[in-house]
Amino acid sequence: MAGLRARCKRVGQTTAVPNIRLIDVDEAAGALAEEYDAALGRAGKVFNIVKAMCLNPLVLNRSMELYKAIMFGTSELSRLERELLAVVVSTANDCHY
Repeated sequence: MAGLRARCKRVGQTTAVPNIRLIDVDEAAGALAEEYDAALGRAGKVFNIVKAMCLNPLVLNRSMELYKAIMFGTSELSRLERELLAVVVSTANDCHY
């Protein structure tokens, strides 16, 4: 486990770094290939957050359905406000959006 330790930039704590097998677009087959094709259609690429769920295409599908409902479904917030909130949260989490 010691080989999986890394220094956390923000708080200086030592944390375990997970190792997740990511399936590339050219390796995907079946339901995963369909999810990747949908991701390519939405964004022009398959982001690593999508690839992180690659070992369970059903979970990936449900996650994308939740994302689409939150970002594009009926809401009192405009689409722009939702995107701005996503940017703010990503910035607060020191995460590329």
